[in-house]
Amino acid sequence: MTSISSEQERQHFVTHGWVKVDHLLGCTVLELQQAVDEVAALPEGGPWLHHREMTDSGPKLARTENFLPFSPLLNRVLADGDIARVAGELLGEEALIYKEKINYKLVGGAGFAPHQDQPAYPFVARVLSVMVAVDDATIANGCLEVVSGAHGELLPQDERGCIDFGVVSELNFQPLELRAGETLFFSALTPHRSGPNLSERDRRALYPTYNGVSEGNLRDAYYAAKLEAFADPASGDLVRLSLIQDFEGRAV
Repeated sequence: MTSISSEQERQHFVTHGWVKVDHLLGCTVLELQQAVDEVAALPEGGPWLHHREMTDSGPKLARTENFLPFSPLLNRVLADGDIARVAGELLGEEALIYKEKINYKLVGGAGFAPHQDQPAYPFVARVLSVMVAVDDATIANGCLEVVSGAHGELLPQDERGCIDFGVVSELNFQPLELRAGETLFFSALTPHRSGPNLSERDRRALYPTYNGVSEGNLRDAYYAAKLEAFADPASGDLVRLSLIQDFEGRAV
């Protein structure tokens, strides 16, 4: 069983609000990429949720959610494998999947405004955010940028549920490049953002979110709440992906 490999890594998470850990997949990177390709190819109209954005080269897939019941490999990797076990170590108790998504950020895909994840997560007091790089995440293709040591409280928000502009100007964001197959664990209160994919290669990432078993299995409740919130057609120029409006992609 794989765990956090050193006390130094654990302390890095406590101090900075994030830590990168490798060798947690339990499968090859190629198998991971093939499983993500299969999810992306799922047809419209199923219980999974596809979201698309408009790019300069036309509509492109931006996110898929609620796919674990339909992908045995991804379910094993995210719900039953070492990633979930390490999430439990960082939470201090057994970790359960709260929600899961694939952010595709295909060529020309948009980025995300500075935000904290916690406001987008109802029903739960404490969650852990995780990013699993499906492809190399680089500065050129819009890798995650985080603020270290700022995960102690919820920062002031704007009308979209993102971090207020006046606060953003005081934060020091640093890019975190990841190789395909690496895993980033970060607090749901860690401020983060990402830029658009300005490269010539797609950049996909899995984002499982975990809560501790003491708060119960909340996955079904989360998706029920999201479907209810999304029942009314969205208005405006931006794509609605989340229960906060952090995504900066254009509506199709």
